[in-house]
Amino acid sequence: MSAPQQKDGDPVQESGAPRAVITDGLPSQLPDIDPDETQEWIDSLDAVVEHAGRDRARYLMLRLLERSRERQVGVPALRSTDYINTIPPTREPWFPGDEHVERRIRAYIRWNAAIMVHRAQRPGIAVGGHISSYASSASLYEVGFNHFFRGKDHPGGGDQIWFQGHASPGIYRARSSRAGSPSSRWTVSARRSATPAAGCRPTPHPRLMPEFWEFPTVSMGLGPLNAIYQARFNRYLHNRGIKDTSDQHVWAFLGDGEMDEPESLGVIGLAAREELDNLTFVVNCNLQRLDGPVRGNGKVIQELESFFRGAGWNVVKVIWGREWDPLLAADRDGALVNLMNQTPDGDYQTYKAEDGAFVREHFFGRDPRTRKMVESMSDKEIWNLSRGGHDYRKVYAAFKAAVEHKGQPTVILAKTIKGWTLGSHFEGRNSTHQMKKLTAEDLAMFRDRLYLDIPDEALDKTLPPYYKPDPDSDEMQYMLERRRQLGGAVPRRRAEFKTLKSPDDKALDVLRRGSGKQEVATTMAFVRLLKELLKDKELGPRFVPIIPDEARTFGLDSLFSSHKIYNPAGQRYTSVDRELMLAYKESEQGVILHEGINEAGSTASFTAVGTSYSTHGEPMIPIYIFYSMFGFQRTGDGFWAAADQLTRGFILGATAGRTTLNGEGLQHEDGHSLLLAHTNPAVVSYDPAFSFEVAHITRDALVRMYGDDPGSPLGGHRSPDVMYYLTVYNEPFTQPAEPEDLDVRGLLAGMYRYAEGPQRDGPKAQLLASGVAVPWALRAQELLAQDWNVSADVWSVTSWGELRRQADAVAEHNLLHPEEEPQVPYVTSRLQDAAGPVVAVSDWMRSVPDLIAPYAPHGMTSLGTDGFGLSDTRPALRRHFHVDAESIVVRTLASLADWGHVDRDLARQAVEKYQVRDVQAAPADERSDPSPAT
Repeated sequence: MSAPQQKDGDPVQESGAPRAVITDGLPSQLPDIDPDETQEWIDSLDAVVEHAGRDRARYLMLRLLERSRERQVGVPALRSTDYINTIPPTREPWFPGDEHVERRIRAYIRWNAAIMVHRAQRPGIAVGGHISSYASSASLYEVGFNHFFRGKDHPGGGDQIWFQGHASPGIYRARSSRAGSPSSRWTVSARRSATPAAGCRPTPHPRLMPEFWEFPTVSMGLGPLNAIYQARFNRYLHNRGIKDTSDQHVWAFLGDGEMDEPESLGVIGLAAREELDNLTFVVNCNLQRLDGPVRGNGKVIQELESFFRGAGWNVVKVIWGREWDPLLAADRDGALVNLMNQTPDGDYQTYKAEDGAFVREHFFGRDPRTRKMVESMSDKEIWNLSRGGHDYRKVYAAFKAAVEHKGQPTVILAKTIKGWTLGSHFEGRNSTHQMKKLTAEDLAMFRDRLYLDIPDEALDKTLPPYYKPDPDSDEMQYMLERRRQLGGAVPRRRAEFKTLKSPDDKALDVLRRGSGKQEVATTMAFVRLLKELLKDKELGPRFVPIIPDEARTFGLDSLFSSHKIYNPAGQRYTSVDRELMLAYKESEQGVILHEGINEAGSTASFTAVGTSYSTHGEPMIPIYIFYSMFGFQRTGDGFWAAADQLTRGFILGATAGRTTLNGEGLQHEDGHSLLLAHTNPAVVSYDPAFSFEVAHITRDALVRMYGDDPGSPLGGHRSPDVMYYLTVYNEPFTQPAEPEDLDVRGLLAGMYRYAEGPQRDGPKAQLLASGVAVPWALRAQELLAQDWNVSADVWSVTSWGELRRQADAVAEHNLLHPEEEPQVPYVTSRLQDAAGPVVAVSDWMRSVPDLIAPYAPHGMTSLGTDGFGLSDTRPALRRHFHVDAESIVVRTLASLADWGHVDRDLARQAVEKYQVRDVQAAPADERSDPSPAT
């Protein structure tokens, strides 16, 4: 039987009945030291409810909660507040701008932003675009541009701003001039990227406009994630004494529909925990996502307020424009606020797609008290009751409160109308996001609403004109002067920094001389190199290790004591392992960014650190090391955004390979990340086999990204705006010393002959292997020689991907220059005179070595670890996937038979001899000395 209910639906509390331990966050198990006084308070509340009503009682309770916080009583804050503005009119600051001039500027930019998208839809072009997102957020941006966004010439260093991707036409139209006068680019006519003269790029892509955009935001959800880690990295730079960032602010402009992305809300706790009051989210709450309402049956602003308040953020709601202030002031019994609280977003969207009479009847008419409040207002006046996100004064008050708030990040929830000012066909319609063109009627209405001096005859339905104010007009001079006061043009990207020196040979020698009798995995080899590089007085402070809670797995716990883990609060607790050499140590000046079990956040940190050369003029070198499977597979979108942002740094896919990380099973064993990485044009991937290869690749990468780059190992210029992805393994073996005649050029280009086969008269073959598979190939070389009289050369392929890219570039050159002598791809030239068939093998799926198959001059066969990973011993797994030495021998003999160089029965004999069909027959741990035979 259900509990007895009061008339309002709440359960009745029976006298003497035990109370819940926790009631709405208030601990009720504490002893009542004065029951009589407690009862007096309860009776007082009951009396207010009975004689003044629930609305009055609610007001008093809210006022008491507010007062309790002012007196630091310690009562938990409310998770949500009424559906009204956080800042009341009496607390709004004076608006310092010329609102009339700013309204005219906004009108010009609104028109030009919409016309740019509209013109891009003309026949023969039709390149897409978004016409309504900027229309809803123009006031938010203009208040920022004119009063808050600090440019890079500001004494404090300038702000970092994530502009909402779909609103980029307005940003581009607004602030695109490098010389300072936006009028210089108000003639751009399209949104194309491939055509050199086309002008504006469609969305915020720094790689396409490297002097303009700083941050890509079109992949929704990554903007808020990356903004949080940028604000955190700014504090990191400041606390380490590398740069004073105390006067810089991070702004992220987001959509309310975008907040459904897991990345959008997934790390807001970090921002609160580290008290990032240098960060402000501005959520454009136009209540619509791409196809319909964000929360048709609910209230997204209230929902987001609860999320952010619960996470510890300062929340500022900007819901209603100034026209609502007199109505709210007259709402003595709370009837209007009650309607605002109860009306779902779906209805609010509908109201703005109708007219004033509809709003009068269906909103105000639902309560006789609110109907009476507007009986003296005309339908037009009701229709002109604006939303807060379109009111300069309300927005200014919110922005000012955000930048002045201390101790917490701030989120501004601004209510707007999607497609505002674009006309009745656009405003608040479900299809608004997909609408790209304005009709002739729309154009005329849009012009009239913005009060623009454009004659009817100029409103061509295909190519309507841009509005170009005179450079000497009040509006243009006002806009330019505001930007001069705030530190110059925004957005603007710089990439000016002092190049770093090349690492000393001494630091590399620790890997080049090999490991002697000690067995060392390539993961540990890289960590050893990093330790040496950290000792360099110039380079050392620039390295930033980034770890998603696997430091001990990768051997980086050895850095805990010497370089410490960054924590802005230091270490206030007594560490349980404080007596150990590798104790966990945190510090306000710590170097290591230890992100917890958080690959998405780690990738965002990698991006912030790897773009410090441009955002701050301070080149920092991120070393992001992760469990191989959880890199490109889990956060590939983040790496794609990092590429767009021109991030530089090192990505370490540790515990790489399908069979090397044995025992972890299907979700951990990685045989495909090299293939995923190859799809990212900015990722330079290497699969080194030996520690000396790691050393040469690392030095070349540092010179390319941060130093005076002499160019590609094969000649020619190469971009510094790349990320180096090294796959390293956790299987230890004795690392050979660097050969005296090492082909460093080939190593860096992607392949070199590591060990020639024995000189004999028998058949020849070429074994191509990468990473941990090179020792298997070396063992196969021995077996081929001793059991089958076959001489096989072993090649270390350090990069299948770079070989393929270089070959593709040569093919494109030959396509476009048929009159010239054809160039030859590097991989083709190396294998052209190599005798015998080519067999390629790696601990990756066959598609990885097959990248170079089209350019193998005499054909190529491959072995790989296709399929899901399994838990077993390494030899058993390699026999299962047929990539072990014995399987390589069988494949080589079969290829020789295909060439007619041996009898086909030899392959059958090898299958029987080595029992390659039997997983249990795989040798336990039979290896060759990885040093090349002399």
